Amino acid sequence: MRTLHTAPLLRHTPDGEPVPEHAVLVDGDRVRAVGPLAELTEAYEGVRLRRWPGTLGPGRLHDGPLPAAPTPRERVHALLRNGVTAVLAEQLADPALRAAVDRNDLLVLPAPVAVTLRPGGRADLAVYDADDACLVTVVAGRIAHRRA
Repeated sequence: MRTLHTAPLLRHTPDGEPVPEHAVLVDGDRVRAVGPLAELTEAYEGVRLRRWPGTLGPGRLHDGPLPAAPTPRERVHALLRNGVTAVLAEQLADPALRAAVDRNDLLVLPAPVAVTLRPGGRADLAVYDADDACLVTVVAGRIAHRRA
């Protein structure tokens, strides 16, 4: 199902300047388009629209040890609550932790890479409020965390 995710501001990269009135078109687990909201809603008439508060951008890469928690599942959910959609393979020596990461579709990378929102890329997004707290995490096109 195609979904157009939008927020008052959109960042194409974690450090990039946010632009107003832009959106990300997600089809399955892929980004199909990134651009002005008006253009995308016209080009993809009838697409499901999700309007989020805050700033929409790429999910974060967590490049250190995973947060401490009683279970592997809770360790992964601590990442999702912070907008993390990718982790480094070197942090996943514990098979139970690796299984929890895989069950939640987090991207496992051999080395750090720059994360961006681009057509053809995996649909890993996050929305942050003015205090940089994560409101929503989308992993491979599916909402994996939503702050109540």
